[in-house]
Amino acid sequence: MNLIESRPEVMMGKPVVAGTRITVENILERLAAGESIEGIVAEHPRLSREAVLAAIEFAGRALRADVIYPIPSHAA
Repeated sequence: MNLIESRPEVMMGKPVVAGTRITVENILERLAAGESIEGIVAEHPRLSREAVLAAIEFAGRALRADVIYPIPSHAA
């Protein structure tokens, strides 16, 4: 079963946890902000630990594509 899906009619086609409107982007932002997987799952009863891990895996696969992502340098 695919835990991550993308459909044009759900969240404008952004990748989401299957059967929800919770985007991979939102999960990653929350993890980056310091939230734990357990905290995210506790706030969203339809999420599982496996779904959060699938979102992380999906993002990792997406970033492996042959695309250059410019990262702005911060002037000192």
